[in-house]
Amino acid sequence: MIEVYVKRGLNGWASFEFFVRKLPEKRNFLVAAGLEQVMMYLEGLRFGIEELSYLKEIGFSQDLLDYLAKFSFVGDVWAMPEGTIFFANEPILRVEAPLPQAQLVETRIINILHFQILIASKAIRVTLAARGKPLLDFGLRRSHEASAGLLASRACYIGGFSGTATVEAGRAYGIPVTGTMAHSFVLAHGSEEAAFRSFIDMHPQKAILLIDTFDTLKCARLVTRLYHEYLKKGIRIKGVRIDSGDLFELSRRVRKIFDQEGCNELLIFVSGGLDETKINNLVASGAPIDGFGVGTLVDTSADAPFLDCAYKMVEYERAPRMKYSTGKKTLPYRKQVFRCFDRKGLFESDVITTMDENIPSAKPLLVRVMKRGKRIYQDNLREIRKRTICSQQKLPPGLRDINNRVEYHPEIRGRLNRIFSNQPFSDNCPES
Repeated sequence: MIEVYVKRGLNGWASFEFFVRKLPEKRNFLVAAGLEQVMMYLEGLRFGIEELSYLKEIGFSQDLLDYLAKFSFVGDVWAMPEGTIFFANEPILRVEAPLPQAQLVETRIINILHFQILIASKAIRVTLAARGKPLLDFGLRRSHEASAGLLASRACYIGGFSGTATVEAGRAYGIPVTGTMAHSFVLAHGSEEAAFRSFIDMHPQKAILLIDTFDTLKCARLVTRLYHEYLKKGIRIKGVRIDSGDLFELSRRVRKIFDQEGCNELLIFVSGGLDETKINNLVASGAPIDGFGVGTLVDTSADAPFLDCAYKMVEYERAPRMKYSTGKKTLPYRKQVFRCFDRKGLFESDVITTMDENIPSAKPLLVRVMKRGKRIYQDNLREIRKRTICSQQKLPPGLRDINNRVEYHPEIRGRLNRIFSNQPFSDNCPES
């Protein structure tokens, strides 16, 4: 396509918008994530000698090679800041650039946004289920390759997790790093007591001991003895982790042992195949659990492993463009999403308009983040995480319910509404 655009001189200014057509069955909302990586990609996109040689080898023209040799992204980008809650058919990001450039970056932009939105949106559900209890990302080993695990740690933090066991995520993104021990560590020492003493001696103020390798309750009693022994030396064991079995019953019985032995400060963390449903059930049942290690089911978004998302042209040379395809009709024009709040500052509704329209007292969600190929917007990961938490707290209880599906669709106003004569722009949207 780019080769044709270059050859035919189709270099007019084009606008493409990224959006999610419909939400997965168990999602009432999604969380914007991945913008930082999109901006890094656009700023750094270049074609070197090896890439150009390969394109020549597989038959592309010299015109295209000359174009790519001088490539540097010169467009503008508008986007919802990361951590923003959004709904189906709302534009999350818009690229405004010469047509060949806007088209060229399509696949990578979808790739970046799709993954982090998917994981952050799963993570916020787990955060809602945990009701304020700490959540740690344990998912690297079963992520879809190392870079996916690294970005999943970032997305989990955006979604409200407290920290990660992925050390590189701490270095790269400043996410708090924490961890415990593996069963192999216990097996290598031959006994739980020997393993625990080695670990406590190396990490005297942070030790969380894995107690389910052999006999969880017997090991809990061992921990109480070690707790008092080390306390006399000024060392406080932080807690224990249970990774298997009936987590409700085991946590209840371990807590009883700790309390009976005067070890009230010892924390109980659990892990092992956890997701929002299991955590919600444990918290609702009153299990005396202080925190959760969550991995595979979140870092792969196991119940909803993909989004029906798209990156579509909405204007070319300032003229509207739209698809009429059955089930995939799109809205033309560059758009803005306005969020309306009630008098208490709580979410009331979202409204989609064209960019040149305005809704007084409502908050525009799309902001310009790149201008002429250069970043003009900076964000902080801790602020992004805070934005996610604050955004979901402003939603009505129905939309925050992780067990029941609540259909919500943004209202379409002004010129966009008149285009369709009050007809839905997607098979999944009601009349506005």
